[in-house]
Amino acid sequence: MLETSARLLRLLALLQSRRDWQGSELADELRISPRTVRRDIDRLRELGYPVNATTGSFGGYRLGAGAELPPLLLDDNEAVAVAAALRTTPVTGLEEISLRALLKLEQVLPSRLRHRVSALEHVEQVPRVHQAPAVDPELLSTLAAVCRDSDTIRFDYTAHDGTPTRRRTEPHRLVSWGLRWYLVAWDLDRADWRSFRVDRISPPAPPFGPRFAPREIDATTYVATRVGSAIWRFHARVLIHAPAADVTARITPSVGTVTPTGDTTCVLETGSDSVENLAVWIGMLGFDFEVTSPPELVAHVRTLAARYARAVQD
Repeated sequence: MLETSARLLRLLALLQSRRDWQGSELADELRISPRTVRRDIDRLRELGYPVNATTGSFGGYRLGAGAELPPLLLDDNEAVAVAAALRTTPVTGLEEISLRALLKLEQVLPSRLRHRVSALEHVEQVPRVHQAPAVDPELLSTLAAVCRDSDTIRFDYTAHDGTPTRRRTEPHRLVSWGLRWYLVAWDLDRADWRSFRVDRISPPAPPFGPRFAPREIDATTYVATRVGSAIWRFHARVLIHAPAADVTARITPSVGTVTPTGDTTCVLETGSDSVENLAVWIGMLGFDFEVTSPPELVAHVRTLAARYARAVQD
């Protein structure tokens, strides 16, 4: 009986490790006959595991989705990787749920793996200055599904100033940026791309649809550009004495935009929460530059220039 139970667990682990299995492959892995494989599959079904038979040239077995979450069997390295991810990088907006999942996982880890995971307690992490807004995991999974299936959705959205709006969108991608989740979608009523903070979205009510043909967009760059500039305290405009292509190669879209003004000059529009950070970062580009705005940055660069000049006087 113990041997049979252990074999069933190994069979379940194999079915979870990849999408499709042929009966002969399972028999070889478990070193049993194809007939025994069929009996064990029937036992798993009796226990409530939805093991589906597949047809075609690759006919065999596939573990389907059930009404309840079945035991998830992980090998040693997979278990340590999941525990490490939950401990060091909890899902943004789902920190409490991530912690509960970690505690459940650590309770059932064998002692040899618990020792490896406990070593992560000595990893130093920089604490977050701000707490991430809470995100509903069911809403997050719903939005991920409609993005995957290209289903049109309608939802209520609360704008930054608290104004409620009704949106009709073609959802494209979910993006985790900073401490927040964003939905990048084509707004059908405004005929333009928009990014929506997930914590401000009310759960869309089914039915969803109709289906749409996905559009092309770099969702991460879109969010980085719009969200980054929206939270800057200081917006700077700097004339760079270098070709636009050279400057663009040294920055990311979240840093700012570059506009050519000639073969050897361009304008960089960027920003930050402090003029001190802006001055250091612009200087690190390695090009001659002229600051035109804001006045606070002009004054700070002038102060730095005088300070550096005094530092190298004979």
